[in-house]
Amino acid sequence: MEIKLEQVKLEGKDVLQRLLQYSLFEESGTDLNEMNSDGTFAYEWFDHYFTDKDRDAYFIKEMDNDKLLGFVMVNEHLEILKDGHSIAEFMVIPKYRRRGIGKKAAIHIFEKYKGNWEIKPSYGSEKAYLFWENVIREYTGDRFQYKNSIFVFQTVEKASSL
Repeated sequence: MEIKLEQVKLEGKDVLQRLLQYSLFEESGTDLNEMNSDGTFAYEWFDHYFTDKDRDAYFIKEMDNDKLLGFVMVNEHLEILKDGHSIAEFMVIPKYRRRGIGKKAAIHIFEKYKGNWEIKPSYGSEKAYLFWENVIREYTGDRFQYKNSIFVFQTVEKASSL
């Protein structure tokens, strides 16, 4: 299945919010996030993805028919490096997992934002850790570091200098 990344515009904000809530619910089995009394999970930076220049959100869609497959949220807020990008949130809808869609989407986003990367898998999720380790290992040819629970690497053209 061929995919594309489509930047989330203001008119897609509600759809992204719903997808993010599904993702936060799914992560709640392993992370420390608690549900609010209104049945939602807080995400204080959500609106910033529509106002700040250092944050972008994309829908992952099927190339041929625009079917929504998931989303990715990218920002420049790093814990280890001085500059670069980080994947803040990433989700492929469960029905479409284990088909290579997540890997393709990750590579698309790495290619879109060349340079330094930090990826911190969802806290406590071995599945998230293994997914990111496999994708990053294959993408970089084993040229990455893992420290403080964060994968640190550079896009392929620059990976040799890490």
